[in-house]
Amino acid sequence: MTATWSVNKKIFLQNAITVKNNQPLMAVVKNNAYHYDLEFAVTQFIHAGIDTFSTTSLREAIQIRQLAPDATIFLMNAVYEFDLVREHQIHMTLPSLTYYYNHKNDLAGIHVHLEFENLLHRSGFKDLNEIKEVLKDHHHNQNAKMIISGLWTHFGYADEFDVSDYNVERSQWMDIVEALLSEGYQFDLIHAQNSASFYREGQILLPHHTHARVGIALYGSRPYSSLNQHDIVQSLTVKAHVIQVREVQAGDYCGYSFAFEVTKNNTKLAVVDIGYGDGILRTRAKHEALING
Repeated sequence: MTATWSVNKKIFLQNAITVKNNQPLMAVVKNNAYHYDLEFAVTQFIHAGIDTFSTTSLREAIQIRQLAPDATIFLMNAVYEFDLVREHQIHMTLPSLTYYYNHKNDLAGIHVHLEFENLLHRSGFKDLNEIKEVLKDHHHNQNAKMIISGLWTHFGYADEFDVSDYNVERSQWMDIVEALLSEGYQFDLIHAQNSASFYREGQILLPHHTHARVGIALYGSRPYSSLNQHDIVQSLTVKAHVIQVREVQAGDYCGYSFAFEVTKNNTKLAVVDIGYGDGILRTRAKHEALING
């Protein structure tokens, strides 16, 4: 019998409710909802009171629209299929000045969220001046134009506790937000916090924010190891059959790259029908497994 992956629906839903903590969340459902199944995850998150979703794929964004006709759906990667984005009323990131000037006519009628690159330097406007350049050009544009609905960034260091980078990126971001709001700019959605940031802030939104953009915590995975295991509950179980029991002796090594050293003679070694070809990382080699658990 092959390995099985099973999800306890009741635990999954209750964890989502607990993570939400009565705060407005934007649920990240990219990559087929982290392979939990997009339809399953979106349906459960709706039951948990979440009505805002984000993904990196236009195809998935369209699927979400079919599952949740009234939801707000945010596409974190910029695309060029502008008619499809308009047709399905999908919000999309605005990632750079170059993209804006090259496509501002194509973007007419599309809701965009201005992206600040911050310390991650992966995508987004480099500084406040670039953001304001777009805002001013957009204000003076008399033609059909995009709708600026949001402001966002991504924290790349929220799960790092040994360096000060999270405090730096958080401060830089808050300076951007407060500067724009103080000048009278308004946004329907402001979001930055990932799972790690959301929990570092006590499951409360940062000032002026409308949503936390949470991914892995909603699926039962802790964003950093020091978080209490009871704060986030995993609903996923992976099982496989023992297909051999072998006897090994002290000094023998088992597994790839000397993964396990035998310390006692006549040790019984169970061989389980699952491996990294099934998606189990080799880094799990030193972790425990339950037999008949």
